Amino acid sequence: MVQLITDSSADLPKELIDKYNISIVPLTIIIDGKEYLEGVDLTPQEFYEKMSASKELPKTSQPSPSTFADTFKRLSSKGPLLCLTMSSHLSGTYQSACIGRDISHADVTVFDTLAGSLGHGLLIIKAAKLAAEGLSVDKIIEALKECREHINILILLDTLENIVKGGRLDKFKGSIAKILDLKILLEGINGKVEISEKVRGKKKFLNRTIEIIGERKKDFSNTVIGITHLNNPDDAEFLKNEINKRYNPKDILINYMGATMGTYAGNGGMIISFW
Repeated sequence: MVQLITDSSADLPKELIDKYNISIVPLTIIIDGKEYLEGVDLTPQEFYEKMSASKELPKTSQPSPSTFADTFKRLSSKGPLLCLTMSSHLSGTYQSACIGRDISHADVTVFDTLAGSLGHGLLIIKAAKLAAEGLSVDKIIEALKECREHINILILLDTLENIVKGGRLDKFKGSIAKILDLKILLEGINGKVEISEKVRGKKKFLNRTIEIIGERKKDFSNTVIGITHLNNPDDAEFLKNEINKRYNPKDILINYMGATMGTYAGNGGMIISFW
């Protein structure tokens, strides 16, 4: 059977990682000069606390090629390997995995999900289910490409603090946005992040997001929606309840956003993914 490997940015719930026996290669998070391995010695809650206490934006570093190579070698005796990584436009993780594949000489296919958080994670779950059915790597990749082509990734920023810290927005504009209670909706398109809409006030922001979800497709009966959040369980539950009422999807997964994605989204940020 095909063995699945991914990086820690997928924000998959532990029960699904265990259920499908998915191997996780962690990214490194650097906060105030100290390094942590995402999901190994830094939980999402711990990350939030350390990020909030720091004046500087945390830094992320992709796993080294040798780390991927060691993982590939360790699993190579179990059958063909499929490694799914976060978007190559957001991180060097995909390239690192490709180099790891080459130096390991293992039977590995590396797939760029062009996504992050549970957008990435939902593709892994799809691959895991197909692998359990006995499909080959080629057939799984074929199905993943179809899903990737139709994926929707909505990124809800509750604060612009991390964008200011990261130098992508000056402090003056960040202060104006705070005064105006301006919320930013970003969208993942072909692996890149683009601004979609700006909305004043959280209630309008959440309701507009729910409207956009309904604009993307009509039939949700076979759709699984992933929601991740950084220290914002109340809004995540609100979205889950409203989406269930209006669209009745097959399932909605909610999980904490890890450090890799949380560094971009900031406190209160959420990411909604579906196809």
